[in-house]
Amino acid sequence: MELSDISKQLLDAKREKNITFTDIAQQLGRDEVWVAALFYGQATCSDDEECRKLSDTLSIHFSPEQIHQLKHSSYKGLLIPSFPPTDPLLYRFHEILLQFGVPMKEIIHEKFGDGIMSAVDFTVKIDKDETIKDAPRVNINMSGKFLPYKRW
Repeated sequence: MELSDISKQLLDAKREKNITFTDIAQQLGRDEVWVAALFYGQATCSDDEECRKLSDTLSIHFSPEQIHQLKHSSYKGLLIPSFPPTDPLLYRFHEILLQFGVPMKEIIHEKFGDGIMSAVDFTVKIDKDETIKDAPRVNINMSGKFLPYKRW
């Protein structure tokens, strides 16, 4: 995975401060997944004030060019250079879609009609469920606006 210079700087500062995406999200008033997406160039800061909050949280100074990069996204979806992905966790998502993608699509169509789930008007929440002590569970909740196909 090829990271931009600004992504490397953000991740280095996060590591040096020994803080989590959750910690940063709390300072910015955002979700941890959104913050991680920002660090990897898949989301953008809304304005200069959000860049300043990020700068303060990480104790780093951004140049005008870096502020521009944080506010103006490059091409999204370029982080995974090959498909299917070779990273084991990312491959599991691919595997889930291979096995459950069509069944999930059919259930969505039964409940909503013919259309898609937006990845633009979209949120994702990741939680750790430790109800079973010996087998913690990863809970992923995806919420996307339903967009029916237009008929003409």
